[in-house]
Amino acid sequence: MQDERATALLSNTSLARRAWEIRRKAIRMGEVQGQGYVGQALGIADVLAVSYFHALHLRPHEPEWEGRDRFLLSIGHYAIALYAALIEAGILPEAELETYGTDDSRLPMSGMAAYTPGMEITGGSLGQGLGIGVGMALGLRAKGNPAFVYNLMSDGELGEGSTWEAAMSAAHHKLGNLICIVDFNDQQADGKSTEMLCAEPLQDKWAAFGWHVQRVDGNDIPALVRAFDAARALAEPRPRVIVCDTVMCKGVPFLESREITHFVRVEPDEWQQALAVLDAGRPD
Repeated sequence: MQDERATALLSNTSLARRAWEIRRKAIRMGEVQGQGYVGQALGIADVLAVSYFHALHLRPHEPEWEGRDRFLLSIGHYAIALYAALIEAGILPEAELETYGTDDSRLPMSGMAAYTPGMEITGGSLGQGLGIGVGMALGLRAKGNPAFVYNLMSDGELGEGSTWEAAMSAAHHKLGNLICIVDFNDQQADGKSTEMLCAEPLQDKWAAFGWHVQRVDGNDIPALVRAFDAARALAEPRPRVIVCDTVMCKGVPFLESREITHFVRVEPDEWQQALAVLDAGRPD
């Protein structure tokens, strides 16, 4: 079987349609439970669309294929977003969407690798994903496996010391097969991440640790495509980071405007309203 460079020839419009589908699936899962981290899912949908339908080498029907790129979800509470991407990619059947968060479901509310095909690690204790990614990248290199390791982490994890230990280690070992994606939505449970423990100037920090750094609008698909391509094509043997500035609840303006979006409150009658807003803006 040929490996699949996750539909690398898709147009930006086609990728936008994938992102729209991811947003829609996340809202549908949120409606099943009446809750969920849908704000994060809506915000990161464009990043996931470019990851799964442009950048990653995958075999959807063989999720344990040794030659696959590894996509690590360090932020376990973003699982609803990743499930939507895995369903859209054909790794999980869409019928399971209706089981989100229920007893014996393969889609628990926080990502757990033992439950879900395509979920590479159990995330949730923030600051752990990048360290695991360093170990995976070292292991793949030792085996002569050319696969990349992608680690999606949150801006809140920038306040964890383990993140910067891993960053220093990755640069020391010249891990050119490691790409870190930082979702910078400036939101944490207790408020804005820049007010809790400000990491700026963020590009300078990553560069000082020896990383190749890009910062882009994480809801701009053409910009994301260029950034992912540049990260993958870089000839220098050093790790790469893409800081993605995203908007919580992107695509559903009445949720975007809520004062609290980290765990956005959605009333029972608003789930269908959110789907209607998304449907009205469906890409051609």
